[in-house]
Amino acid sequence: MKPRTTQWLNFVLCVIALLESLLTQCTADHCNWRGSGLSREAHSGTVQQVRLRCTEGSVEWMYPTQALRVILEPNLSSARHTTVCIKPFRSFSGANIYVERAGELDLLVNEQAGRRERVYCFRADSPQHAAVFLQASPQQDISRRTVGFQYELLSNHSWTPDFHRVAEIEAVCRPCNNTELLMAICSSDFVVRGSIRAVSHELDQQVSQVEVGGARLYRQKNTAFQQDQGSGRWGGRIRTPLRCQAKQGEGDFLFTGTEHFGEAWLGCAPRYKDFVSVYRAARETRANPCEFPLD
Repeated sequence: MKPRTTQWLNFVLCVIALLESLLTQCTADHCNWRGSGLSREAHSGTVQQVRLRCTEGSVEWMYPTQALRVILEPNLSSARHTTVCIKPFRSFSGANIYVERAGELDLLVNEQAGRRERVYCFRADSPQHAAVFLQASPQQDISRRTVGFQYELLSNHSWTPDFHRVAEIEAVCRPCNNTELLMAICSSDFVVRGSIRAVSHELDQQVSQVEVGGARLYRQKNTAFQQDQGSGRWGGRIRTPLRCQAKQGEGDFLFTGTEHFGEAWLGCAPRYKDFVSVYRAARETRANPCEFPLD
């Protein structure tokens, strides 16, 4: 490489580092962090540290160099067990992710596996503290490298290294009883009324997807369901373990469940007319745990 070309490249990298440093200050908060490996001295020998205090969020490390330590410190003092789940971005490249335990590092995600859109889970040693360590891979060109992931901390679950096992623990795979149904409309991440347009199966992931359309949205945690601008109705996909044997049915259903990494997972799903009967009977005896708008 010619000297002038090298000087120009170094200048460009310095400008990028400055811009990324400024950008990091604008995009860092208690839940999410976005920064650059170029903001540190190349031979400083120090590990960049980030502290996040939410139960879910994201980390994006551009131009990864050396190492980054991410400390998750939400207030989970009441949790009996804490499972930490990480979903690498589709563009994940340039580093390995390790779990930090008692000063030792256990490999969780390697650079190649991180591109497969899997979710990786581990048990935190402490309900108040979990740490992951990102080690940048040696490389000549870092200009197109980005290491990023979403994270979620799940409390009150039996520990499992497999995210789909977490979903199976939450899945009912049977009709909810009246008490479960009444609690579901109060505490679920999403509540939506609609019809089943189609059901598809992913055998490799052992997951079924229920496509819901013509829906009325009562509540959602994130953006799993999108509104059609023409009709004003809502639609989206709900995932459920394959073993639940989801099938297409006629009529309106009331879908409830949890959301993980922007995906909806099915909980209770009674026919809407059956739910109305249960809710009205509970309201007459003041046994309904929360108010729900009926048509």
